[in-house]
Amino acid sequence: MGMLLTFCVRVAWLMMAALPMLMMAQPAPGARPARGGMKMPDPLVADDHTGFVSIFDGTLKNWDGDPTFWRTEDNTIIGESTKENPLKLNTFLIYRGDKPKDFELKLEFRMNSTNSGVQYRSVELPEVGKWVLKGYQADMDFVNTFTGMLYEERGRGIMALRGQFTYAAPGQNSRVIGQLQDGDELKGYIKINGWNQFHVIARGNLVTHVLNGHVTAAMIDDDIEKRALEGLIGLQLHVGPPMKVEFKNVYLKKY
Repeated sequence: MGMLLTFCVRVAWLMMAALPMLMMAQPAPGARPARGGMKMPDPLVADDHTGFVSIFDGTLKNWDGDPTFWRTEDNTIIGESTKENPLKLNTFLIYRGDKPKDFELKLEFRMNSTNSGVQYRSVELPEVGKWVLKGYQADMDFVNTFTGMLYEERGRGIMALRGQFTYAAPGQNSRVIGQLQDGDELKGYIKINGWNQFHVIARGNLVTHVLNGHVTAAMIDDDIEKRALEGLIGLQLHVGPPMKVEFKNVYLKKY
């Protein structure tokens, strides 16, 4: 009996001695757990197409554009103007398979001159010409002055320069509400004469451009009268000097 009592006293003493240390080891209510136990985001995988559907099969099935400027070669869409076959106004290769609302679009592009872009949530303007679109554009140009920015073709113009997060209020110009990264620094991630990946994300009234894994432009559009929440996807061939633009690996994910 005496030995048992002595053992119990020792156990109680050890528990009392350890209690402050145990309390210190427990996080306070609402506190963030130790860094070693935090779950971090998975790393970027540029060619991850989980949930995406390819909308280009190597042919122009479900695509509509002027055949004198658009063709396919080696699983690549090619838009090309020449000195002998110049453009008189911007023309588009229009995807007829859907008019997505909330979506993600991934594609790769390269170009050798002038300007191009990826239209989304767009509408046709037959009064202006066949294969003419108006709407949001993920912009790109050969000298990379505008590549990555958000432009509204035949609409409100520049909505967010490369590196800007903007807000568009009803009836007002868009205004900068935050800087994503310096525009010139982002320019450094563009591969001149090489393939670049554009990733467009449109969810509700928030649109985001990601170029080669870097967010280049984002905008919240609250201009109900001028914004569009769904519409056509298109690829642009721009008026000007002869040019060639190529697109491949075109994938769409709808929500």
